[in-house]
Amino acid sequence: MTTGPRTTTGPRITPGRPAVAADRAAARRMRQALAEELPRVREAALAWRNGLAGLFLGLLGFGLVKGRTDVGELAAPYDALVGGMLLLSLVCGAVGALYLLRAAHGRPAATATSGPRVSAALYAGDHVEAGRALRAMLRGVVLTLACGALLVTGVALTWYGPDKEEPRLLVRTPAGTECGEPLRTERGVLVLRTGARETRVPLADATALLPVDTCPGAGSPNG
Repeated sequence: MTTGPRTTTGPRITPGRPAVAADRAAARRMRQALAEELPRVREAALAWRNGLAGLFLGLLGFGLVKGRTDVGELAAPYDALVGGMLLLSLVCGAVGALYLLRAAHGRPAATATSGPRVSAALYAGDHVEAGRALRAMLRGVVLTLACGALLVTGVALTWYGPDKEEPRLLVRTPAGTECGEPLRTERGVLVLRTGARETRVPLADATALLPVDTCPGAGSPNG
């Protein structure tokens, strides 16, 4: 039994053309770009970190302009909204700072110094690390800017949001019913703020004093 020569099917690998000077120069440029890629990303992350730190120092100086400082003085639901914004800004700032630190300094890791193909593995590892550092830097920048936006919005709502209404007092007298914000008492007379004016009600004439959240009306006859 005789067999003929074996034939193989599929792609065949053949030597390429010899490298010319332009190919060698392009390879050197690529090798240099890969070697400098990770340090460039680290430097960019440091620059963004320092720039964002300066921005937040400016926001801190802006915060020296005093406005309302107690969130509890805000009317509902603005108090809860501001509290949620401040909490979310804290989370965004903390996570963004961690991402920027990751991009600027990397993860703690040991570097292999022996073994086959160490040089090629180091270049490949630096390229992968540069991609990870770049993604961490972008996430850190976005989260830090979101932190600043939430912080400014929360402070603005704290300063300019509607005040929480003070408790109202409803006073019944034989002459009628008065309701308003209690201000003070003067010689047996209760002073209420009813709208844009002050109303004086003798306590001796009062038949009932009722605390209410909102006034049903002022000056209505007692029926």
